[in-house]
Amino acid sequence: MARAKLGNLRNMALRIASERNTMTERMKHISSSFDAALYGLKNDVLMMSSLTDRIFQTAIEALLNRDSELCDHVVAGDEEIDILEKQVDQEGVSLLIRFHPVASDMREVISAMKISANLERIADQSVTIARRAKQLNTRPAVRELPLLEPPYRLAVAIFRDSMRAFADGDYELARTLKLKDRELDALTSDLNEKLVERATADSQLVPNYVDLIFIVRALERIGDHATNIAEDSFWRDQAADIRHTYGPKKVD
Repeated sequence: MARAKLGNLRNMALRIASERNTMTERMKHISSSFDAALYGLKNDVLMMSSLTDRIFQTAIEALLNRDSELCDHVVAGDEEIDILEKQVDQEGVSLLIRFHPVASDMREVISAMKISANLERIADQSVTIARRAKQLNTRPAVRELPLLEPPYRLAVAIFRDSMRAFADGDYELARTLKLKDRELDALTSDLNEKLVERATADSQLVPNYVDLIFIVRALERIGDHATNIAEDSFWRDQAADIRHTYGPKKVD
């Protein structure tokens, strides 16, 4: 009887060990599948970023060079970004349903989806710039056009730094971008005041100045969306929400 008991214990131990090995292999498989799916999700976000950067640059080039054909390219490129945004959303939801990620894994998925939404909005603002540029191209050139280059350079720098923070996990860089966005806000506010003054002084050019004001507003909003990307990246990496923690804007 003792031998039978011993044999049963051994069989039970072997069964437990086998089940444990099977579970371990299953967990490895699940982890590997999740990592592969997350890698694909990140790649789609980075592809969206590259396309968004391209149409943003193209919109400004179309504006400064008075090239209406480039304006049409921007609108066409936005459609591709819209498709990618939907794809990222579908992949993200699928990841959440299949793997039930928690903690840092969950933040990876959710931040990618939120960043995708902000990229789509940056692309929409680029389309706004292109459409306003196309309207400006039907009228005589205005001498104030070069004034838009400084806010553009700052907006594109904030955007690229925000995506670098996302791609590299650079939370220190992410933390700095809100202050740069405040600089952009000040720059665009001053420029809007100048454009309003000049529109008041020359009523014949009001349509041109209105288009320029909308373009300046689009640049300011691009800075806001880029800052959102940086804040979402910081949350992913540090599990801390730094939105609305900078104090009120200074009013002169």
